[in-house]
Amino acid sequence: MLAEMGQFALAIACMLAFLQTVYPFYGIYTRQQSAIESAKILTVLQFLFVLLSFLILSYLFLINDFTVAYIATNSNSALPWYYRLSAVWGAHEGSLLLWVFLLSFWSAAVALLSKRLPIESVARVLAVLGLLSLGFYLFVLLTSNPFSRTLPYFPVDGRDLNPLLQDIGLIIHPPMLYMGYVGFSVAFAFAIAALLEGRLDSAWAKWSRPWTMAAWIFLTLGISLGSWWAYSELGWGGWWFWDPVENASLMPWIAGTALIHSLAVSEKRGVFKSWTVLLAISAFSLSLLGTFLVRSGVLVSVHAFASDPARGLFILGFLILVIGGSLLLYAVQASKVKSRGRFELFSRESMLLTNNILLIAALIVVLLGTLLPLVHKEIGLGSISIGEPFFNRIFSVLIVPFSLFLGVGPLVRWKRQSLSELSKPLGSLLILSVVLTVLFLVSFASHFTWLALLGIFLGFWMLCTNCYELYLRATHRFSLLKGLIKLSNSHWAMSLGHAGFAVLVIGITMTQNYSIERDVKLAIGESIAFEHYDFHFDGLQSVQGANYTGNMGIFSVRKDNHLIATLKAEKRIYTVQRMPMTEAAIDAGFTRDLYIAMGEVLPDGAWAVRIYYKPFIRWIWFGPLLMALAGVLMILDRRYRTKPLQERF
Repeated sequence: MLAEMGQFALAIACMLAFLQTVYPFYGIYTRQQSAIESAKILTVLQFLFVLLSFLILSYLFLINDFTVAYIATNSNSALPWYYRLSAVWGAHEGSLLLWVFLLSFWSAAVALLSKRLPIESVARVLAVLGLLSLGFYLFVLLTSNPFSRTLPYFPVDGRDLNPLLQDIGLIIHPPMLYMGYVGFSVAFAFAIAALLEGRLDSAWAKWSRPWTMAAWIFLTLGISLGSWWAYSELGWGGWWFWDPVENASLMPWIAGTALIHSLAVSEKRGVFKSWTVLLAISAFSLSLLGTFLVRSGVLVSVHAFASDPARGLFILGFLILVIGGSLLLYAVQASKVKSRGRFELFSRESMLLTNNILLIAALIVVLLGTLLPLVHKEIGLGSISIGEPFFNRIFSVLIVPFSLFLGVGPLVRWKRQSLSELSKPLGSLLILSVVLTVLFLVSFASHFTWLALLGIFLGFWMLCTNCYELYLRATHRFSLLKGLIKLSNSHWAMSLGHAGFAVLVIGITMTQNYSIERDVKLAIGESIAFEHYDFHFDGLQSVQGANYTGNMGIFSVRKDNHLIATLKAEKRIYTVQRMPMTEAAIDAGFTRDLYIAMGEVLPDGAWAVRIYYKPFIRWIWFGPLLMALAGVLMILDRRYRTKPLQERF
């Protein structure tokens, strides 16, 4: 009965989404204030019903109701309760329910937190969000119903959740990622609403910017969590593999990064309006494209959901409708948008535009590298592979001008800047960056490579120029300490975000150039010297989990005869699916990780063991955390909370 209630609640939410789409537009057209104001009520009601549906499915997982086909396929009575909850979004049907739930959450947030916007503008935004919700509700109800029954015959126990997904990172990673994906629908809705109204002024950019930043924060954290999960759970010692599904999340992030910078220019200077709208459409369109790639069955990946062709065709049709319709509207209305600002070639506007172009170039590389093999195969030309070397090579080229402009941009004034004024400080900062780079490599690098020199230099260049910009801004009218205190949240957000990117570049450079991997054969009692460390195989223990059995290898790590760490790596066999899994053991440090993964037992009783030395890999995740914190500071800036809206939206 509960399953039917969940499905019924979902159907009611679908009908409310239809009303949310139609009724506000009707009210705007007929000038009926009550119809316009109903948009908020319908949005909140829709959220409550889909919340009820989501909670019912979660409860059914907790009580092991295997009469529901989705639960029987993705859960088991021996599965710990927290993995049963994460199994709600562990496969196709539940992940789509999570998607519509989060879309309704974002819509309700817009309805409740946009009290200072004109009601007609809010109604347009909510109507666009209602249309998106309607499409996904129909997709769930017609092709991907998570409440379908197995009756009259149902299994005594379930098939269990995919062991790859039985990890703490996978409890948090999908909701974070989906919050980012779905969050860009708000930026999309603001852009479409502004196009429908025929006005794209600074007020539109101002009120779209915090919502866009919030989505970008969640997507940044979601991608970082996915990277950390790939590193810690898969046992490969890697953090990014340029997998097509990984690329599907990276593409909207790149578009979103360009969008938040373009919105800043549109808000402050009144330029790039058409470009900003196009980026808002692109960011959400790429989120939809990622949904199609993951759920259409065209990809083979550890991240992808196997799906039947009907689902892929439905998503493809919806994708064409949303992207095609929005681009058609853009083509009709964009010519009416006029930028009021003027700027010279050497100005902050030009710097931001250049970095936007470089970001879009990177986006096109990822898009082509992801889709070209699929298209090549579908048109009968055979299989081709575009892998890590291609992406690394192209990104290594693009990151150089991007980082150089990122360092210079904040130092340049709006509208125009004299190059001679900056030549001396930039020369000094260049020398300082080179000196810090050499000192860093001498201290932490085992050997010299030109790529490492370039990457570390770019990281320190961004950090040095960032610190100098902070110094200039803080001492403009006050002493250094007083000036730093008086800087706005948005200014700190810019500095912290750029510093986070610099940390990320340094982490990637060190990890890519100085990681060491070794596959060894070790029996109990044996040792091996590895990168100034001594790894000793102390012993083996049997382990028994709630739904798995396995062996735990215990390794002591010493350096200069001092015990550094005791690492416990596991080789598990999950009882129901009989699937082997590796649980790596990691000694994490600020400047390096020591990583051990157990392989297979060999005929003579020894074990195949893989050992990694990963320098500065934690910086790869510390950088995005700083960037996410920067986004939070920007959202908390005073002008988004206290300054009244003077202009019409």
